[in-house]
Amino acid sequence: MKIIHNLDLLRQSISLLRKSGQPIALVPTMGALHKGHLSLVREAQKMTPNVIVSIFVNPTQFGLNEDLENYPQQLEADAALLTSLNIPIIWAPQNASIYPKGFATSMQINGLGDNFCGAKRPGHFDGVILIVSKLFNQTGADIAFFGEKDYQQLTIIRQMALDLDFNIEIIGVPTVRSTQGLALSSRNSYLSEDELQNALALPQALQKAATEIQNGKNVQTALSDAENKMLQSGFQSIDYINLVNTKSFKILKKWDGQEARLLAAAFIGKTRLIDNFPVK
Repeated sequence: MKIIHNLDLLRQSISLLRKSGQPIALVPTMGALHKGHLSLVREAQKMTPNVIVSIFVNPTQFGLNEDLENYPQQLEADAALLTSLNIPIIWAPQNASIYPKGFATSMQINGLGDNFCGAKRPGHFDGVILIVSKLFNQTGADIAFFGEKDYQQLTIIRQMALDLDFNIEIIGVPTVRSTQGLALSSRNSYLSEDELQNALALPQALQKAATEIQNGKNVQTALSDAENKMLQSGFQSIDYINLVNTKSFKILKKWDGQEARLLAAAFIGKTRLIDNFPVK
């Protein structure tokens, strides 16, 4: 396994991988790896041995007063986790390899990024599509893997790849959860033991609401009950909790059997958690 920091060396190494005739797979991450990230790698390895894991904490997707400075960076520990999976390349660029001096380009996503995390974190998804498009270009990957935990992000990346004619397949991988049901996240490390326990109310409330909606309960009543459950269980505030069409991301007031997702984001302590559950 090579840990590569230089773009020219990355491209040379990928050129050697291509001689195998197998596709190149990319798993983009911001490091602080956990079992959720490793599940993405294992899914990629089912399709090809040529898996590249990128590790880069992208500053352009953090807004003012967000946690960029405190976001965990632990390349050595991340590399140790990946060693056992026998991947060929970790792409760990320095900031200058991504945003060199004089860098002047920005990107914007419209429509799909207007609501939910896009509204609560202005500019966040613009930064996401900028870094992801750069990673697609730098690696020339044929396949890329993203977790379904951030379902809005996954949908936006698929749209970006389609709009910009990237010849790449985007694969979503189901959310990996703790034994108690909490979606794994690098930000879970910010939580105290009590907050970790109270945070279980998020997946529990969403799963219950999804089941109730599928069984015919009024959507707004189910969402209101879920919000009350979370607030009573220790969440300080709810950014949003909505049922949306999975393709258009339009908010659904009623459910008529179409494929939908329950999306939620909420603060417990100072930590913002997101989660989603399918309704189908």
